Amino acid sequence: MYLGQSHEITSWFFIHFTENPGMAFGLELGGVAGKLALTIFRIIAIIGIIYWLRITLKKGTTNVATWGISMILAGAIGNVLDSLYYGVIFSDSLGRVAEFMPESGGYAPVLQGKVVDMFYFPLYSGELPHWIPVWGGEYFTFFRPIFNLADFAISTGVGLLFLFQRSVFK
Repeated sequence: MYLGQSHEITSWFFIHFTENPGMAFGLELGGVAGKLALTIFRIIAIIGIIYWLRITLKKGTTNVATWGISMILAGAIGNVLDSLYYGVIFSDSLGRVAEFMPESGGYAPVLQGKVVDMFYFPLYSGELPHWIPVWGGEYFTFFRPIFNLADFAISTGVGLLFLFQRSVFK
């Protein structure tokens, strides 16, 4: 797929190819130094999550805790790998399908790649009722973010820990 291309699976589910240069919702730290700082922070966070998982496993905690932390870890690793290597092994996708391992090299050096997002679920699109304060009468799409499997794993892991916090965090 080329950047921005979309395939409709159903009226409420699309595979939409986009690249996220930063973190959640496309937020980014400025320039090369910001991208480097973000990647280093992500790697440190992964080390911390591995430590947290090891402690949790040694304590013999619930399966929910193990699954939740493992999903957060897997998602974090997936996003870091994308950021580390995607730009190195693929050419850009602007108006064309990216080339794998191009002779001239990828579109970005190590640690400077983008994370690929592709799942888009516009469950509702339409004008909001006028009686809603501030946003009434404006066009609205729920659920607007485009995300990937790693984001889904992180969100699900956090959700599990949140829902079952009483049994996980005794």
